[in-house]
This record gives sequence, structure tokens and C-alpha cells, in this order.
Amino acid sequence: MTSLDPLYPTSSRQHATASKTAFFDNAVPGGNITKPLMIALGALLVGKMLSGRNANQPDQPQSPVPSGTTSGDGGLLGGLGGLLDKLKDAGHGSVADSWVGTGQNQPINANDLGSAIGPQAIHEIAQRTGIDEQELLKQLSSVLPGIVDKLTPSGQLPQPHQVASAFNN
Repeated sequence: MTSLDPLYPTSSRQHATASKTAFFDNAVPGGNITKPLMIALGALLVGKMLSGRNANQPDQPQSPVPSGTTSGDGGLLGGLGGLLDKLKDAGHGSVADSWVGTGQNQPINANDLGSAIGPQAIHEIAQRTGIDEQELLKQLSSVLPGIVDKLTPSGQLPQPHQVASAFNN
């Protein structure tokens, strides 16, 4: 039975969960993104998901965060712009630019993505999501091109609050 069947309506909880990932579902191969992968993407691009705060909570004083870990405003790497900078610094600028631009998205190898993101960030995300580091890199390398493309429809980087909003809708 489908959720469109009036005899078997979708619960509000199912609908809320579905709507949070629906924005990204058509951006990923297979059209389905898992909750652990959403947490991983949020950790990279938003940060508040990993730090335990959500975008609707006011900023609260936080204890100092070690270098290389989550900032309150932009994920482990400084948000979407920080992630793209890491990719460019690691020699994958043309790949990153293809995700932001309006043309075909170029793929990235999981190991190349891991080298660009860095072992500390990958380890922290893997621990928080419960996904093995190699599997995490495989999944991220598969979905990041489409997610970044979806977040940059006009070829321009969104503001951090716009990225956070995409994860909260």
C-alpha cells in the first residue's frame, strides 16, 4: 500500500521524515538518502547537526572546539564553501566546480574525497553516524555531486543559513 492510498495514510512522522529528505532524494543515485548519510552531509555542510544543535535554536556559548572539528556555523570544514575549498586545495577544483556549475557533474573517487576532507573529519563523522569510514566515503562520493548541485541551482554558493534551511525542510 502506498502513502497515497486513502485507506493507509502516511503518519505525520513519516511525512515529516520524508519531506526532510525529499529535497535531496532526486539529487542522489537511486533517489533515496538514508538518515545516517543525512547526518554525515549535515556534519560536513551545516555543523549544527553534528554539534547537537539545530538551526532553530539560538546560538549559545559553546566550549572551544578543537581545530578541524565542528564549528557552530558551517560544518566540520566551514560549510559548503569550506568543503569546496578543501577539494580545490587537494587538486579537485574542476570536479568541485562542475558540481556548482550548470553543466554535467563530474564524479569523485572515494579515496580522493577522503584525502581532501581529511582523516580526522572522516573519523569523527563515521563515529557519529555509525558508518564504517570506507563505506562513508563511498556513499559521500556518490551523493555529494548531486547534493552540491542541488544546493547551487544558479551556480552560486548559498549562504550558510540557506544550506541549513535545506536540511531542516
